[in-house]
Amino acid sequence: MAFDPDYALFVAVAAGGSLSAAARSLHISPAMASKRLQRLENRLGVRLVHRTTRRLALTEAGARFRDDLDAVLAALGEAEARVTGARGEPAGPLRVSAPTSFGRLHVAPHLGAFLAAYPRIDLAFDLSDHFVDLLGERVDCAIRIAGAVPGTVVAHRLGESRRVLCAAPAYLAEHGAPGRIGDLAGHRLLAADGQMPWRLVAAGKTVAIERASHVRTNSSEMIRELALGGVGIALRSLWDVGDALRDGRLVRVLDAWEGSAEVGIYAVHLRSPAVPAAVSAFVAFLRETIDPRRWEVMTPA
Repeated sequence: MAFDPDYALFVAVAAGGSLSAAARSLHISPAMASKRLQRLENRLGVRLVHRTTRRLALTEAGARFRDDLDAVLAALGEAEARVTGARGEPAGPLRVSAPTSFGRLHVAPHLGAFLAAYPRIDLAFDLSDHFVDLLGERVDCAIRIAGAVPGTVVAHRLGESRRVLCAAPAYLAEHGAPGRIGDLAGHRLLAADGQMPWRLVAAGKTVAIERASHVRTNSSEMIRELALGGVGIALRSLWDVGDALRDGRLVRVLDAWEGSAEVGIYAVHLRSPAVPAAVSAFVAFLRETIDPRRWEVMTPA
């Protein structure tokens, strides 16, 4: 595919967020990448990137040029596929990020089938309870559980993340069960860093619960284990505690109150006129695999 090599360099810089990343992908030195980028800017007579000590950021003109080049590359790829009859089989590196508990419980068990279906994909899978910077950390697709996602990414809603208040029977036997929402003020509440305030909804009413967690931790999985151990009351997703609610290790409290229904499970990736086939295949895999209805049956009638 004929394409100006300096244009290709700029596309790599925009995708990788740094000259060093672009240089690695093109198998040239960072010094050569810098020289060629400057040569392109001089030829065009416009600044394409802002250079900082940590990373590069596209200027307004650079962002427009990147979008135009993405469209050109997509058109060239489609033209080549039409003339060669290529099917665009998913292949190459695919880096995915997911929340720790969700990825372990609901994605990892099914990855064998995904890899068997797409043996040419080179998968790297990271687990983190923080929202990763897709561009800065070079992540192709991320699973996010949130109330909203920024417009800078393409978001595929996979389902609702229904959340309920729950505690172990041992905790309720010792401290009693709250009878109304205001009673939570007298109980030990459990939440990982960043999970407060709780926004709870019941019969059209909304309240915000802002309290320090009885135990401070950055791990959502730790909160689940603390709740199971009878330490306090937690607001947990059904995908996380459905099994414990079914077998009685946890019970719901204040059944009328739940977390906001706006929180959903999303697959997100960067905007591009030509989404890599591996990313599209992974999103399709998630749509087939993740079904929140399976978790609903885990709650008692």
